[in-house]
Amino acid sequence: MAGRKKAILKKCCNNSFHTFASLLNQKIITMITRLNHATFYVLDQDSAHDFYVNKLGFKVHSDAPMAPGMRWLTVCPPEQPDLEIILMPITEGMMFTKETAATMKELVKKGTFGFGFGVFECKDIYATYEELKAKGVEFTKEPKEEFYGVEALFKDDSGNWFSLGQKK
Repeated sequence: MAGRKKAILKKCCNNSFHTFASLLNQKIITMITRLNHATFYVLDQDSAHDFYVNKLGFKVHSDAPMAPGMRWLTVCPPEQPDLEIILMPITEGMMFTKETAATMKELVKKGTFGFGFGVFECKDIYATYEELKAKGVEFTKEPKEEFYGVEALFKDDSGNWFSLGQKK
């Protein structure tokens, strides 16, 4: 910060007081301000696409072919289009060895790797719970009053589990 103060004072000496005052009022933004992508590891992208779009009601943000046999697939909650959830298949190749991919797949299937990826919010948890349950979403906890609001837990088609919440 000392370097920044010296730069401001140097400018002050070379310019008018008005410039000095405006420089002092500048905000230095160095903090992270937003999360715009999150990765969910999935066992099969086509199945995950069906689950997130047709069961949860998410919107496809990007669906584009990449290198041979690869696909960039992102979805987002309908009221949060600036958060892209990457549905990343666990495959041998660029990121994972054959052994690592096999281990990760087993952990995801068991619900022990992709646990608690996030908390999804809704306006009416009881209605949302019934709607998702009717669409075949597997819940591991029915809506229950907690100190922070009402919460239910569900799994995606790969085994990742999530919290569904409604704030008090």
